Amino acid sequence: MWNAMSVNPDEQDLTTRRTYYDAFSGQYERGRDKGYHAFLDRAELRAILPNVAGKRVLEAGCGTGLLLEPVSHAAEEAVGVDLSFGMIQHARKRGLNVVQGDLTNLPFPDGYFDVIYSCKVLAHVPDITKVLAELDRVTAPGGRLLLEFYNRHSVRYLVRRLRPGQATSGSQTDADVYTRFDTQKEVANAAPDHWKLVNRYGIRVATVVPQLFTLPVLGSAWEKLESGLVESPLRGFGGFLLIEFHKDV
Repeated sequence: MWNAMSVNPDEQDLTTRRTYYDAFSGQYERGRDKGYHAFLDRAELRAILPNVAGKRVLEAGCGTGLLLEPVSHAAEEAVGVDLSFGMIQHARKRGLNVVQGDLTNLPFPDGYFDVIYSCKVLAHVPDITKVLAELDRVTAPGGRLLLEFYNRHSVRYLVRRLRPGQATSGSQTDADVYTRFDTQKEVANAAPDHWKLVNRYGIRVATVVPQLFTLPVLGSAWEKLESGLVESPLRGFGGFLLIEFHKDV
């Protein structure tokens, strides 16, 4: 069973989610160049970048382009799509090829992309089965998908259950947007039958609070610890599960 927190998806339409992220876009990058958020980006890029050289690549939910920018330097073609016009405006300032769009109705032809990745996005999409089908449509036969989900079997999930919503912009908190935590089995069951799960990366396995990454001396040691856990036997307990699928030829 898909496990949603805070917001009922039936009560949060596309316009509401777009408005939330438009408001968040101006502050999205604040503090993301160091500490916890920078670690997340680096861990994700270590999994993504080896797959993109010479490929047509799509980032599904590109935000302001923090991941898409380094990907664009390695890929043959890199495109980003995001629901929020505010996020897209920031990405365009980086000179990135981005379009505004809904992940359930992508503005791309069938089988166009060799690689698709998505981080910190799919957990906030209510109709995940429809999104996976649409990602499948635009993925070429033999293509790869690296898709990140929030993991219900994690310390992060327990922390989120216990703490109040954290401010994102103005009076908004992260409790105001639909969020779902899944298990790897649920994700695999929702994926198209012709996708093969070939790898997984567990990001944020041991971290209870993000502030550990900013502590003097300990911060760098903590990041080294977490980096070592990403592909360890404990990766199944990562707060973020980055799952790699291959689409059948």
